[in-house]
Amino acid sequence: MTVQHDPSVYERIQAGEQFQELRRRYRSWAFPMTIAFLVWYLLYVLLSGFARDFMGTKLFGNINVALVFGVLQFVSTFLIAWAYSRHAAAKLDPIADELRAGAESRDEVGEGAK
Repeated sequence: MTVQHDPSVYERIQAGEQFQELRRRYRSWAFPMTIAFLVWYLLYVLLSGFARDFMGTKLFGNINVALVFGVLQFVSTFLIAWAYSRHAAAKLDPIADELRAGAESRDEVGEGAK
């Protein structure tokens, strides 16, 4: 015997167009940015391991290319976090807020029916 159940509020939300749009917007930003950062990080690691002369090139005083690249790793991390917060506020949060409000109103309706 097969047991049928009504989809929960969350299953209905996940199947909806609005949630799929939220996922698409998130993925279209997060995946390319993740790949770009990993490429940048691996470039730093590979250059450190295999291009020691280049990385040891002094730029000014005791500051060399490796140190500048290392500091730029931190800078790029903070820039990505800042850019993501702007992206989320503009493109993701409005949809997420609508979905949350819809889920809460459906949940309240469901609670009242019990």
